[in-house]
Amino acid sequence: MTSVVLENVRKSFGSLDVMKGVDLTVDAGEFCVFVGPSGCGKSTLLRIISGLETSSSGKVFIGGKDVTDAEPSKRGIAMVFQSYALYPHLTVGENIGFGLSLAKRPKAEIAEKVKQTADILQLSHLLDRKPKALSGGQRQRVAIGRAIIRNPKVFLFDEPLSNLDASLRSQMRIELTELHAKLGATMIYVTHDQVEAMTMADKIVVLDGGRIEQIGTPMTLYNHPATPFVAGFIGSPKMNVFEGEVAAREGCRTYGVRPEHISLSTMEGKWRGVVRHIERLGADTVVYLDVPDLPSLVVRTDGDRPISIGETLFASPSNGKEHRFS
Repeated sequence: MTSVVLENVRKSFGSLDVMKGVDLTVDAGEFCVFVGPSGCGKSTLLRIISGLETSSSGKVFIGGKDVTDAEPSKRGIAMVFQSYALYPHLTVGENIGFGLSLAKRPKAEIAEKVKQTADILQLSHLLDRKPKALSGGQRQRVAIGRAIIRNPKVFLFDEPLSNLDASLRSQMRIELTELHAKLGATMIYVTHDQVEAMTMADKIVVLDGGRIEQIGTPMTLYNHPATPFVAGFIGSPKMNVFEGEVAAREGCRTYGVRPEHISLSTMEGKWRGVVRHIERLGADTVVYLDVPDLPSLVVRTDGDRPISIGETLFASPSNGKEHRFS
């Protein structure tokens, strides 16, 4: 297992600073997720680690070795992209073993490693099929298999599930997490989807504007966000975040409370509002309230609770669950 260390990594395109001095350690065997909105620099940072992009300054270490100026092929990494990039004229087995064939490894060795890789990914019964005969999830597993067979020091994933539908994404999240447990490998995963980050990561790195906003475990970021940006980005529905007079009354610059940490009553509460919109999700119901002096208030409540549009309700934050940022 191999660690990845970044020291003051910067990247500029002309006068535009994309990465603004990133220091980060990904421990050996860790599943680390880079998350943030589009344009925050997460894919650029992954490409700098892979060697597909050169940094303007700073250093990259993989397994304690300075690889800042090393070619991608010399870094001991394997990368899985959003696009499967499979060869349509080759079978699943041939796609998985393509890198070894290119390196002119013995056929018996290739066959054995393809079998081992296919067993790990539950692809053994599909080895003779062509990519057009596979589902999206199966194609992505083949792409991952092509990376596994090289026995890399570090796996890099660049939004690999973006092309899949919701049910397949959920299944692939489970499969990737189980794969990490089997291999015990260091994995760095880029996504804009905070649900993927929360459900898969040992450690999350939240990026915004080319800087790291916060690093921590999923529940650390959820329970103790360091900045209003992290507070609003982690969690679904996102945290209610207020500034101005609302925050001033709470003795802070920015005040926040999560929708699931607000209770509703017909009798009394901290805020009085009118139900503007309702989203029934089955187990949960998301209620949007129009409250005087607040932009909007989002509340998550029980799925079978009877609520009507236009109804007047009182909302109160749970004790100890409010967030105040200076």
